[in-house]
Amino acid sequence: MTPGRDGAAGAGSDGTGAAGDVDGYRDGTAAARPTVGPVAAPGLHVMTFNLRRRLPAVRAGSPDRWSRRAPLVSRLLEAERPAVLAVQEVMPDQSVELAAMLGPRYASIGSGRERDRGGERVELHVDTERLKVLSSRTWWLSDRPETPGSRGPGAVFARVVVQAELSDLATGARFTVVAVHIDPFSARAKLDAARRIRAVVARLDGPVVVLGDFNADDDSPSHAELTRDGLLVDARAVADRLVDPGWGSWSHYGPPRPGGRRLDWVLVSPDAQVSAAGVGAPRFAGAAASDHDPVHAVLRWPAAR
Repeated sequence: MTPGRDGAAGAGSDGTGAAGDVDGYRDGTAAARPTVGPVAAPGLHVMTFNLRRRLPAVRAGSPDRWSRRAPLVSRLLEAERPAVLAVQEVMPDQSVELAAMLGPRYASIGSGRERDRGGERVELHVDTERLKVLSSRTWWLSDRPETPGSRGPGAVFARVVVQAELSDLATGARFTVVAVHIDPFSARAKLDAARRIRAVVARLDGPVVVLGDFNADDDSPSHAELTRDGLLVDARAVADRLVDPGWGSWSHYGPPRPGGRRLDWVLVSPDAQVSAAGVGAPRFAGAAASDHDPVHAVLRWPAAR
């Protein structure tokens, strides 16, 4: 659970590379030095990333412009190549671009959050050379989870959850992945969402990983609810090595900052072995791909019984 000598994990057998050289992240060389990169079996690289929705009107020169960020997202994904990628705040046109960036090797599962399944999306992208999608489900954080566009108490917008059961072609392990994006405005909605996700996870058979932007800190009631009684554990808290020196995941296009807000988490079943976890903060010539930085974990699931 401790970082390496330079404040980050050094290169290891799980495929993780050194990520603590912040100057390297700022001068544009990070494209050649992924935070984790492709990981060989039995390790499994999972990543969650709030892409930041494309806005219809952004001032010239803003770091928020999608036309400026899209090439950076492509470079990030090409370097990391996670086996499982959860993304949030994806607009339909960005979804098309994202699928093209990843290529046909990845299966895409997702939905827009609105009644017609349009609008802002949550998506899972699965490397089909490593994993087989056994089943998938999309549901809404509300009393009517099967009704598109339905909202839970206190939520300003509908919130969609994408869930998939996967089989590891290399190890035979089976597990479920849940991708989420929680309401940022209402404390009531955040805790209600955590309770609903917990109830679903508790009913699942086998290991689980929950990835997403929870819009809450890791000392929040939401985090406490999801990790209560050891149902799930924070991958960062149990990792053998950390790949960052304590960075938050929400940088708002600034440099990575130790002690910053950690709004994006990877939560796993307690039987998962976590060899590495943490925030990656690549900067390409000083520019960030999103206002959130990606969060990674390298996992090993129990073998199929």
